[in-house]
Amino acid sequence: MRDLPTRAIDYRPVSSLTPARRNARTHSRKQIRQIATSIERFGFTNPVLVDDEGAIIAGHGRVAAAKLLGIDQIPVVPLGDLTSKERQAYALADNKLALNAG
Repeated sequence: MRDLPTRAIDYRPVSSLTPARRNARTHSRKQIRQIATSIERFGFTNPVLVDDEGAIIAGHGRVAAAKLLGIDQIPVVPLGDLTSKERQAYALADNKLALNAG
């Protein structure tokens, strides 16, 4: 079995994160409220993926829900070791794989 990169969870201010310029997915107000309700019930169990500058790669809905709830800091996983093309490919794959779920 090959070794996978180790990722560290960091906490950053919500205000320091910026939406990706080419975010492929949009969220309705209803979806944001559903995510917020889940965060209230279970906590912030899924970190947001960001680049080194704080641009969101995956987790736009979770960031919007955190803002709705007035949460100041959220867990993030920096993916600074990925190239720009790799980050873009990951974001597209992440969205597509979620759509393929049954």
